[in-house]
Amino acid sequence: MALLEGKSPTEKKKIIAAGVLGLIALVALYMAFGRSSSTTASSKDGAKPKPTASSSSSSDKGDVVMPPVSQQNQVYESTPIVYDADNSYAPEPGRNIFAFHEPDPPCPTCPAPTPKPTEVKTPPPAPTPFILVNSASPQTVYAGSKGFRLEVTGDKFSPDTRLYFSQTELPTTFINEQKLVADIPANFIAQEGPKQIMAQTTDGKKYSNQVTMLVQAPPKPTVQYIGMIGRKRYNNDTAYFTESEKSTPFGLRLNDILSNRFRLIAITPADVTFQDVDLGFKHRVAITRQVPGAGGGPPGKGSPSDFGSVPFDPAGGNIAPGDIPGIPNNIQRFQPGQPGAPALAAPQKMPEKKDVDDKGNDDDN
Repeated sequence: MALLEGKSPTEKKKIIAAGVLGLIALVALYMAFGRSSSTTASSKDGAKPKPTASSSSSSDKGDVVMPPVSQQNQVYESTPIVYDADNSYAPEPGRNIFAFHEPDPPCPTCPAPTPKPTEVKTPPPAPTPFILVNSASPQTVYAGSKGFRLEVTGDKFSPDTRLYFSQTELPTTFINEQKLVADIPANFIAQEGPKQIMAQTTDGKKYSNQVTMLVQAPPKPTVQYIGMIGRKRYNNDTAYFTESEKSTPFGLRLNDILSNRFRLIAITPADVTFQDVDLGFKHRVAITRQVPGAGGGPPGKGSPSDFGSVPFDPAGGNIAPGDIPGIPNNIQRFQPGQPGAPALAAPQKMPEKKDVDDKGNDDDN
């Protein structure tokens, strides 16, 4: 063929493949559109098909035929639409577009409606306790005291009745129907505050009313420890204090009693210890010093807090170098050789004075 002359074998194969594909495409187009066009053409040339007769000839006339009574739904056509908001299956009025209520216009002459009063429900009264507790003795104790015996008086006690101290059951001794006794351990009154006491049977069916015992903080000394004078054998050590009721500092020795209640039993440079002669409690009072720049007056002018006293802490080292514990920093100190300082007088020999308390054996530090 002239079309394939001078072509390489590869080009010849491509040309032959293109021709075959074109032929296949023409056959497919004929199969899709060739038959329908030939059928249409044959129908145009042949006789026209005869139309099928319609089952309802009345539609050509335009008349409307009423369905028979048997085919009519009389219930559906005659049932009215009724909306009852009280029915459980009724929709909410606010969401029903066919049922809503328009409020009446306000009446200027009508009185304002009175709101309905709110009904207050009275809770039922609490049941009356079967057991009666009149009093507990003692009524007050000091926090930190030793254990003591509690006596409770009342009525309708029984051998199976137990005393409860702040909701803790106590080993109870039944004396009679009007008296119960129990021992209160010291750890029950370690902290101050009110404590509730009641009685109840072991089965929990019978109980009593509650009475209160007050656990109060013990009295403490109200002085401030400002310094001491110590001796070699510690037999005449003197501690000095300030108090708001007194204008000047005062001193106390060992075993002296403060305010007819607190005995001084220990003196150290850091603190002193008092003991309550009535209750036996021990109270530690730390030494105080003046904070530099705090307060305005010397000791004795107002309360101790006016001149900036703070507890002495040997471990913390809150005493600055050069300060003397117990002596305020606003007291002028004599320094020889300082400009303006008075000249030292010539030393004079003082007559010897025997210390009666030390029996001539000890000297002051």
